Amino acid sequence: MDRGSEPNRSAIYATTLVAFLAIAGIAVVDPILPAIGAAIGVTAWQVELLFTAYIAVMAVGMIPATLASGRFGFKPVLTTGVSVVGLAAILASFSNDIVQLSVLRGVWGLGNAMFFATAMVVLVNLANDREWVVGLFETALGLGFAVGPLIGGLLGEVSWRLPFFVCGVFMVLALAVASRKLREPATKLPPVKVGSIFATYRKPAFITLCVVTAAYNFVFFVVLGYTPLYLHLDVIPLGLAFTGWGLGLAAGILVIGHRLAHRIGAVQTVGVAIAGLLACMVLFAISSGTAMSLVVLVFAGLFMGLANANLTDLALGLGSADRRVATGAFNLVRWGAAAPAPVIAGKLAEHGLALPFWVGFGVLAVGMLTYLAFAHLMAAGYGERVLWSRWNRAARDAEHSPEEPVGEAY
Repeated sequence: MDRGSEPNRSAIYATTLVAFLAIAGIAVVDPILPAIGAAIGVTAWQVELLFTAYIAVMAVGMIPATLASGRFGFKPVLTTGVSVVGLAAILASFSNDIVQLSVLRGVWGLGNAMFFATAMVVLVNLANDREWVVGLFETALGLGFAVGPLIGGLLGEVSWRLPFFVCGVFMVLALAVASRKLREPATKLPPVKVGSIFATYRKPAFITLCVVTAAYNFVFFVVLGYTPLYLHLDVIPLGLAFTGWGLGLAAGILVIGHRLAHRIGAVQTVGVAIAGLLACMVLFAISSGTAMSLVVLVFAGLFMGLANANLTDLALGLGSADRRVATGAFNLVRWGAAAPAPVIAGKLAEHGLALPFWVGFGVLAVGMLTYLAFAHLMAAGYGERVLWSRWNRAARDAEHSPEEPVGEAY
C-alpha cells in the first residue's frame, strides 16, 4: 500500500516515537545498575527494586488504564502517561537513596501502563494498512531495546543520574509531539468492563498461553535485571553488551519471528523460542567466562525476539474479540509474572551467582511442560496445527472443534 494513502501518518509516527522512547526508558537502566548500587551503597536485591517496582506498578496499572481509555478516550490517557513518565524520570535523576528511586520507578511504570494500554489500539485504528503499522510499532520496540542500553552506557559513564534526566527530557519532547499530532480514532469504542477482562481467563487456550507467557516473562526479567550485575563490566562495556542483546532481540522480532511463524506457525515458533531460551539459561549458569556470557546474552535476545514477535498476536487471537480486553488481560499476566523476577534473582545471587539462572531454568521448564501438554489448544484456537497433534486424539478433536474462530492478530 502506498504510504500516501495513510491520512494519519503524523499521528502514527508520533505514537511510534513515544513507543520507542518508552522502551528505551526501560532498557536505559541496565548499564547503570552496578553504578547505582555502588553510588548509593545497596545490595544486589535492593538495586533490583528499580525493576520490580517499575514492573509491578505497570502490571497493576494496566487494567485501570484500559478502563480509563474507554471512559476518557485514548489521547488523554496516552498523553497523561507520557507526562507521568517524563516527570518521574527527571525526578529520579535527583534521588539520593534506593527508596526514592524505587518509588519514582513505580510512578514511571504507572505512566508506561497508561501508554501501553492504549498505543497499539490507537495505531491500529488510525491506519489503513494494519500490517505496516504493526511492523512500525515492532520496529520501534526492537530499536528501543537496542538503543536504550547504549544511551544508558554512554551517559552513565558521566553520571548514573544523567540517563534518567535525558530520558525525562526525551519524554517531554515526545509529549509535545503527541499532544499536537495524536488523534482519537474516528470510531468511538464503548467502555471496557472489568468483568470482560477477567472473563477472558475462562478460555483454556488463553490460560495455556498465559502460563507459558508468565514463565517466559519471569526469565526475561531475570536476564534483563540480573545479568548486568552478573557480568561485572564497567558502564560503557555493559551498555554495549546490552546493545548486542537488544540487536538480537530486534533481529528476532523483525527478521526471523514472523517469517518463521509463516513457515511453522506462531504457536510452534513460540515453542522454538522457549526451547532456545532454556538452553541459554543453562549456558549462563555454566558459563566459563565473560566472553561466553556475552555470546549467550545475544542469543538469548534472539530467542526472546522470536517469542515477543508472536505472543501478542496469539493473545489477541485467543482472547476477547475486543482488543482492549485481550490486551488488558494478557498484560496483567505478562507484567505481573515479571515483577518479582529481578528481586528474587538478586536475593538468590547472595547464595550463588549462577543460582538465579538455574531457578529461571526451572520456572521456564514448567512453562515448556505446559506448552508441550496444551499447545494443541492454542493451535486449534488460532487455526494452526502443532507437529505432535497427529499423535494426540484430543488435539485432533480440538482442531476440528475450536473454541471460536481466530480473530485478526491486531
